[in-house]
Amino acid sequence: MDGFDPGVIAALREDLPEDALRHILRTFEADLARLLGELVAAAQAGRRDAYLHAAHALAGAAGAVGLTGLEAEARIAMDPAQPEGPAAVIPRLLARGRAGLAVLTREIG
Repeated sequence: MDGFDPGVIAALREDLPEDALRHILRTFEADLARLLGELVAAAQAGRRDAYLHAAHALAGAAGAVGLTGLEAEARIAMDPAQPEGPAAVIPRLLARGRAGLAVLTREIG
């Protein structure tokens, strides 16, 4: 997948047992759903601070598991100076989130 750094999972695999990796996957899956939901809700309600906060948290979560494409999209969303609004960014975040979760599921199992 474009936007995935397999070295992050490889490094985690060196340091952690498989059950811990599966726990990371489950935690990321829950965080992804929650944060994308918060992002969408904040955008719909016009709550800019909440939108930026959710985007920031999503960028951190994605980076921690090597989803560089999702992290980059979230960083675009969290940049108040960027020209694209939520209507343009959110569909890309949703697509990157789904694709990233599929990659992590394949990599971790």
